[in-house]
Amino acid sequence: MEENLELLTTESRNQLSITIDTAEPKDILRIMNDQDQLVALAVKDVLPEIEEAVKFVFESFQKGGRLIYVGAGTSGRLGVLDAVECPPTFSTDPEMVQGIIAGGEGAFLKAVEGAEDQPDLGAADLKEVGLTENDTVIGIAASGRTPYVIGALRYARSIGAKTVALSCNKDAAISKEADQSIEVIVGPEVLTGSTRLKAGTAHKMILNMISTSSMILLGKAYENLMVDVHVSNQKLKERAIGIIRKITGVSYEIAAETLEKADLQVKTAIVMIKTETTKKETEQLLTKANGYVKKAIENEEK
Repeated sequence: MEENLELLTTESRNQLSITIDTAEPKDILRIMNDQDQLVALAVKDVLPEIEEAVKFVFESFQKGGRLIYVGAGTSGRLGVLDAVECPPTFSTDPEMVQGIIAGGEGAFLKAVEGAEDQPDLGAADLKEVGLTENDTVIGIAASGRTPYVIGALRYARSIGAKTVALSCNKDAAISKEADQSIEVIVGPEVLTGSTRLKAGTAHKMILNMISTSSMILLGKAYENLMVDVHVSNQKLKERAIGIIRKITGVSYEIAAETLEKADLQVKTAIVMIKTETTKKETEQLLTKANGYVKKAIENEEK
């Protein structure tokens, strides 16, 4: 049976960009910029739904579970992109946040035609990573109808995992397969059907919000500073020293020296300085505070 894709918002024509093919470069850019400004407002409209997704993810993390993104094409790549940035930003285990893309890792760089049309492959890929009821799966599809994502969400729900469907169309097919749907309506694209544009931007914003909010709730921030940054190169080491100095007010030399004593663990270095404790004592304080730097400092000061 033939599907009428034009009924989808993501496939409809944008009347404000009808003449874009004959426009001057400055006018093409203005049209795109005008349309991009609508994205943040569309995301604002679905903040309550995003909040529910954050709750699912945080609960999964508390139970030792994982956040797993599933998608095809651009949607899959956005999930992978968000996942791979978590270890350097928050010192998470690479298994904690994962991105699965239809067609496998190779599909990140080169499209694997037809992979998104197989719902069984979505389920199979989740089985491959050993999905459990403690995990949260976020299925991403701008159209909201990708069979691969539908198959993944159905399997995830069947074993009791929490599920979220992220799309850019009302009453999306994937919404019916999830515990929580997020339908962010950004309107027709500047280039009809090119969902790597507004839809992709909206989805990237939302995925960033979900993962970052969840990490903050886990205690990986002090005020608005990344206190669990993974110190893996000189740039990140300098950033870590800067963070330590901002929080403790010590000199560069003391911050750098303490960071080394803390085995490059920023949280540990901060608490060592603030509480004047040893590395071992600090680790005990952080354990009792469930990793929250402020709580560890406050508990020691009482």
